[in-house]
Amino acid sequence: MENAGRVRVKTLAIQFRYLGDAALMTPALRALKQFFPDSALHVMVAREIVPVFEHLPGLERVWGFPRRRGSARLRESWPVILALRRERFDRSVDFVGNDRGAILSLLCGARQRLGPLCQRGFLGRRFCYTQTVRPLEGQHESRANLHLLSAWGIVGPERPQLEVQADPSLAAAAEQLLPAPAILCFVGTSQPKKQWPTSHWAELYRRALAAGLRMVFCSGFQPREQALLGELRRQVPAVPVLPALPDLAIFLAVLRRARLFISGDTGPLHLAAGLGVPTIALFGPSSPRRWAPLGEQHRLLQGAPCTCGTDSDLCRAPRPCMAAISPDAVLQLIARSHRVS
Repeated sequence: MENAGRVRVKTLAIQFRYLGDAALMTPALRALKQFFPDSALHVMVAREIVPVFEHLPGLERVWGFPRRRGSARLRESWPVILALRRERFDRSVDFVGNDRGAILSLLCGARQRLGPLCQRGFLGRRFCYTQTVRPLEGQHESRANLHLLSAWGIVGPERPQLEVQADPSLAAAAEQLLPAPAILCFVGTSQPKKQWPTSHWAELYRRALAAGLRMVFCSGFQPREQALLGELRRQVPAVPVLPALPDLAIFLAVLRRARLFISGDTGPLHLAAGLGVPTIALFGPSSPRRWAPLGEQHRLLQGAPCTCGTDSDLCRAPRPCMAAISPDAVLQLIARSHRVS
C-alpha cells in the first residue's frame, strides 16, 4: 500500500504521418516504456491509424485525432484538445515535427515538450517545444525516432524491432476472408511511382501458380488502388483478390494470417513486419537504408536508379525504376524464404 495515492508521470507520444511511419514508431514507444516504467504512456495519432496501437501492451490510452489534409476541422478537434489538456501531461514528444504535430504539442500543454529541430514549416514552430533535437540524417527511420529520445537520456536497442498486434476478436472474421494462409501480395502504394507494374504482378502470379504456390492479391481501398486490382483481373481473370477492406483493424487481422507478404515500399509492408509476417519488399525511388522492414526474416529487391526526383508522386521516366525488378527475381526470393516451401 506504500504506492497508494502516488501520482504517475504522464507522457504523450505524438505521430502525424502515415501507416508505415506509425509502425516504425513502436521501437521508440517500447524504449520510452522501459526507461520510464512507472510512466503512463499515451499515444496520439490520426484517427484512422488507431488500430495499429490499441492492442499494444504498456499503453495507457491511444487518442485518435481527426485529420484531413488542408483542413483544421476545429469542431471535431477542439474537444479532443481539451480532453488532452485535462490529462495534465508531464512530457510530450512529437516524432514528426510537422506543423500539425508542433501546434498540438503546444496546445496539449505538457510541461516538457520535445520535438525535432526542423528548418521548414511555419515561423513559430520552434516555440511550440521546450526542447528540440537535430534530426538524424541518412539513418533508418526507427533509429531517427530513437535518436530524438536521446534528449531524455534514452538509449535505444542495437536491433530495433517493430511491434503491431491485431485485434484477437477479429480472428474468425479474418479466417473467412483468408481461409488458408497464403502469400499475400499488395499491389497499391501511396505514390504511383512506387508501384510495381501490374503486368509484372500478373506474370508473377502465373509463375507462382505453375510452381504450386498460393497467392492472394489485395490493395488499399482508395479508388486508384482498387483500379490496380481491376487491371490485374483483366490480365489474369482467375486471380484471387480480397475485397476492399476500409477498416484497418480487420485488415491487420487478415494480414496476420499471411504466410508471406510482398509489396512495394508502402505502409502495410511495415505492418506485416510488426505482426511477425516475413516480407519481400520491392524498392524503387525510396531508400531501403531508411525504409526497409526491420528483421532478418525480411528480403528486398532494388529497382534501377530513379531519375524522377523526390518532388513528384508520378514516374515520368521512359522505363520506370520499379520495372527493372523482374517477376523471376521475386519468385527466386519466395523460394528462398524459410516460411514458404
